[in-house]
Amino acid sequence: MASEERALRTLMESRHTLDLALEVMAPPLARGARLLTDTLLADGRVLCCGNGGSGALAQHFAAAMLNRFHHERPGLSAISLGADAVTLTSIAGDHGCEQVFARQVRALGRPGDALMLLDAGDGAANLVAAIEAARDRGLAIVALTGRGGGVLPALLDASDVELAAPGDSEARVREIHLVALHCLCDLIDARLLGLEERDR
Repeated sequence: MASEERALRTLMESRHTLDLALEVMAPPLARGARLLTDTLLADGRVLCCGNGGSGALAQHFAAAMLNRFHHERPGLSAISLGADAVTLTSIAGDHGCEQVFARQVRALGRPGDALMLLDAGDGAANLVAAIEAARDRGLAIVALTGRGGGVLPALLDASDVELAAPGDSEARVREIHLVALHCLCDLIDARLLGLEERDR
């Protein structure tokens, strides 16, 4: 019975965090989807990154863009900067872990592209460096943050979008980030495929 109670407690914590997200995240999700869709419509690319579980979510989003979410459509240009272990370890070995994303942003990013980064912690140094590189290259930024965002929110400006997940634990924040990514996928598809007009 103790295991069932623990499982129930976790599910209730997750539901409570989602309830908190419902109160605050819809407006920035709409802005983030608009920024990303505008980027894609202008033939820009979305460069995605994050560490650990957040990196897995970044890959998940890039795959949904390149392949499909709910509806068949042409592939959309998205790159997961954490997917290539050879590139990551090469950069880390020569330039340090702080540069694993920034060096790729500087090499691959161009004005009109967007950087999407995910961080469920306190703002890792390699994500800070990625934001700085994005600034240098003229990329728009969508940042999924949590637990206060650490130093990352202070690095964003008015043209960027922060999707700040509520919650005190990395697990709950990542759960909200997954839901947020699915919302972004749906909103992007709705605009590109004209689903918004059909829903009216």
